[in-house]
Amino acid sequence: MVKDFAFIAYSVRDVPRAVAFYRDVLGLQPGELFSDHWAEFELGGTTFGVGNGDALGMEPGASSGVSFEVDDIAATRAKLLESGANVGEVQTFPNCSFAFAQDPEGNKFALHQRKS
Repeated sequence: MVKDFAFIAYSVRDVPRAVAFYRDVLGLQPGELFSDHWAEFELGGTTFGVGNGDALGMEPGASSGVSFEVDDIAATRAKLLESGANVGEVQTFPNCSFAFAQDPEGNKFALHQRKS
């Protein structure tokens, strides 16, 4: 029986570049395991990892599905745009706002901000 998320992993070809993007642009905190082939970031109770998944059949740049909760979606979007990332417009709904974006290799993710 499934009881929780184990981790979320995105496949990338250039792990150091992906680490720089997720650490320096999005501000994720690095986890304990880092190498030129795999890196982890700790987010709440879940681990987000990036590594070259070619050997496992995970095509680099084809991952999608992760949504990052942010405090200020407009400021985070601006930082992404400043870094040269591909990021869409902020969409607003009654309980939240979100924007879709891509990392430097084309993996898709979303920014999400809950309304209080």
